[in-house]
Amino acid sequence: MTTLRIKNGKVYDPINGIDGQVCDICIQDGKIVAEVPEGSPCLDASGMVVMPGGVDMHCHIAGHKVNLARKFLPEDHRRDVQPRVGSLRSGVGGVVPSTFTTGYRYATLGYTTAMEAAIPPLGARHALEELNDTPVIDKGFYLLLANNVCLNQLLAQGRMEEFREAVAWWLNATKAYAIKLVNPGGDEPWKGRRNANVHDLDEPISGFENVTPRKIIRALIEVSNELGLPHPAHIHCNNLGHSGNYQTTLETMKTAGDLRAHITHIQFHSYGGERGKNPTSAARQIVEYIDAHPNISADVGQVMFGKATLMTADAPLTWLLRNITQDKWVNADTECESGCGILPFSYQERVYTHALQWAIGLELFLLAKDPWRMVLSTDHPNGGSFQNYPRLIRLLMDKKFRDEQAKKANPKAIAQTSLLDIDREFSLYEIAIVTRAGPARLLGLRDKGHLGVGADADITIYDEQEDKEAMFNAARYVLKGGEFFIRDYEFCQDGEGRIFHVSPDYDPKIEQVLKPFFEEYYTVQFENYPVSAHYLAHGVRVPTFRQ
Repeated sequence: MTTLRIKNGKVYDPINGIDGQVCDICIQDGKIVAEVPEGSPCLDASGMVVMPGGVDMHCHIAGHKVNLARKFLPEDHRRDVQPRVGSLRSGVGGVVPSTFTTGYRYATLGYTTAMEAAIPPLGARHALEELNDTPVIDKGFYLLLANNVCLNQLLAQGRMEEFREAVAWWLNATKAYAIKLVNPGGDEPWKGRRNANVHDLDEPISGFENVTPRKIIRALIEVSNELGLPHPAHIHCNNLGHSGNYQTTLETMKTAGDLRAHITHIQFHSYGGERGKNPTSAARQIVEYIDAHPNISADVGQVMFGKATLMTADAPLTWLLRNITQDKWVNADTECESGCGILPFSYQERVYTHALQWAIGLELFLLAKDPWRMVLSTDHPNGGSFQNYPRLIRLLMDKKFRDEQAKKANPKAIAQTSLLDIDREFSLYEIAIVTRAGPARLLGLRDKGHLGVGADADITIYDEQEDKEAMFNAARYVLKGGEFFIRDYEFCQDGEGRIFHVSPDYDPKIEQVLKPFFEEYYTVQFENYPVSAHYLAHGVRVPTFRQ
């Protein structure tokens, strides 16, 4: 029986309403308990801050697109070697680190859970192998379905029962955690005519009679709800990055009606202005809608100045940006399921659009009344590396520092926002919400993001410092499942995290509907398509509650 008492630390545990109180945290056999036996080992956390392990609900850390980006950036890896992680394995860093380095660097920041945000079904095996190879942290992935040809054919034919059963089958077959939508309906015009795309939610999609982006969005939101998935449909809206796209974002959220929906990297979808002209900030309009609709949640996708790598299933967007940067570029297509674009990128303070994106992200955080539904992400590595999280936290907590950084940015862009007029500074309690409690709750991970009895003993302990960037840059202690992985800033053991997935019930008869499509269009035989159970040696099935 492994036991531990953590005493004298200032505890921030928003799910249980603990805001900086000095109290004991007791651990037994990997879980938080009310009390441990007298004489149990004790850690004195005087002068330290105790929080649950961090939860990143949207990042890109596994799968073929990430691996392509790694191979694409050898110069980035050569410049970033971290000898502190004492391993003889190849573990290169940079904006898109290797699997091994990813796990260690998340843990260094105090994160113990991270969710890969976009995997096509055919990429599930690859993604699971890489997630299994990512140490320390727990993880899972979201399944790309909004441009799935077979599903869209069923939708076009009005076969909604079969559509629902097919989605459930795909989640089972791939061992995924949630449904992901990226630029719904945009793949077909892109494949048919170079740089074509859909721009309106009610625009018909070529090749699918009576199917529009709105119809795809509504259908997948409804199925996610009907299957009782722990996390709602995770939506990358149409028109990402274009001036005036906040209207598309509002329409997407309205399409959800009263059902739960999550809008991801919403900063990239919060632009006013006219298409083809410089964007303006529409952060306030977006925040007001979300504040008024408790069924809608978002992660920000904050842009951070410096290196980034664009990787997205929104291939038309990457092509557009490639024509601007004239840099190296990769585009790939995954049979009948998705597209992908990869492009090295750099956000610069003096560039109008980049400065505006940076400011809009901060506006979204600071204007939102409910931090539980506007949580922290950089859409790693699209808005910047997750290793920028400490600086982002400082920007949210320190008004003086934030204004100093804003003065270094393009003044015309900053003037288009309300950033300098916002006095709000996040507290440590609010930081614990947007980095831990909020993401865990939105993911439906009931044992994550808090320190109440029964929770996983994933705990981060920081030395309390005035400079919050330095404080959150490296945790003094990190416990995962009650075991120390970092002690006095040094890794003290290795370990494999778990993989979360769902297995909603489905009618086996749907396989007779899907098999002919596979035989006609796929290079993979239907019987070989589902991922076998041995890929989940450390898998955890999260319950669903089908309606």
